[in-house]
Amino acid sequence: MPADDSSDIHCRLDELLEARGMTLTDLSRQVGVSLVNLSVLKNNRAKAIRFSTLTAICDVLECQVGDLLVTTRFKS
Repeated sequence: MPADDSSDIHCRLDELLEARGMTLTDLSRQVGVSLVNLSVLKNNRAKAIRFSTLTAICDVLECQVGDLLVTTRFKS
């Protein structure tokens, strides 16, 4: 089945940053990913993410992948 442009995955990066009192700029510096790329992810416009980037973000935010990326498909 081919992928479409709509996604049922939501990135909770903004919520996790707020809960930790951290800015996107802080995260960018600590993870080594550009501010632009993190902004794309935060605003749910990313089409893909490297496992290494995902791991680095979760390490810095001290969270699990499921805390960062959630599905909205089965919400009631």
